[in-house]
Amino acid sequence: MSGATPSPLGAARSAAPRRAKAGTTEAAWVRYTLIGLALAFVLLFLVLPLAAVFAEALRKGFGAYLEGLREPDAWSAIKLTLITAAIAVPLNLVFGVAAAWAIAKYEFRGKAFLTTLVDLPFSVSPVVAGLVYVLMFGANGWLGPWLAEHDIKIIFAVPGIVLATVFVTFPFVARELIPLMQAQGTEEEQAAIVLGATGWQTFWHVTLPNIKWGLLYGVILCNARAMGEFGAVSVVSGHIRGQTNTIPLHVEILYNEYQSVAAFAAASLLALLALVTLVIKSVAEWKHEQQMKASADLPPERPATP
Repeated sequence: MSGATPSPLGAARSAAPRRAKAGTTEAAWVRYTLIGLALAFVLLFLVLPLAAVFAEALRKGFGAYLEGLREPDAWSAIKLTLITAAIAVPLNLVFGVAAAWAIAKYEFRGKAFLTTLVDLPFSVSPVVAGLVYVLMFGANGWLGPWLAEHDIKIIFAVPGIVLATVFVTFPFVARELIPLMQAQGTEEEQAAIVLGATGWQTFWHVTLPNIKWGLLYGVILCNARAMGEFGAVSVVSGHIRGQTNTIPLHVEILYNEYQSVAAFAAASLLALLALVTLVIKSVAEWKHEQQMKASADLPPERPATP
């Protein structure tokens, strides 16, 4: 009959294809509840604190904001942070590519141990890492007397800050590349070598183009962590104002001295770095997806006719 109402079983059957198309089998209210909870969590723990940083930094006006960034100590902290990242990121780039290439492309004794060492900074507290460098290079450390005899300063100086930053950030590039290179396999590299390519030619023309997006992700994350590192740098820096304070340490000092506007002004630089990092990562992911779609849409090559 045309006026008959659909049965519950028929309604459930008609809703099943829509749910399958949406990639889930839960009811609509369950999906909307989960989405609402996720958005509420992001708003409460990410968006609101980020907005509070900028609101507090601009609480006394834009002039006071700029004044907090024009201080000599603030400029010194900014320059030291940039110098540290400029040294640490390239070092981790070289190490990450070499470690990922060795782990993903070769079989050798000690491979599992090398993989464990790559993950070591993730399991060790940054403060402990800083204390290790103090134990090695401090005045009373293992190499301290020899360094003092030759007038070489590592702890409470820029070299110590760079070493601590390199330690806490070196897994990022390698961890982005290892699963990517393992998934790609070694067929293309082997084909290039069979065709007469050298090792460097194989890397530059085969391996590097295949890992460029993962490499970019790792460099972005490594740079963000290098500029925002606090624990390990705090131990080895000595908190010397105008000399060994990075931006996070400068923020801590200003906040402890109740200079809230200047502290949040410096903190806003790190927040801006996080936003820029997010934008760059999103753009890179979008370009990667577009490239993958374009390559998937290409017609297969036809075999040459005899």
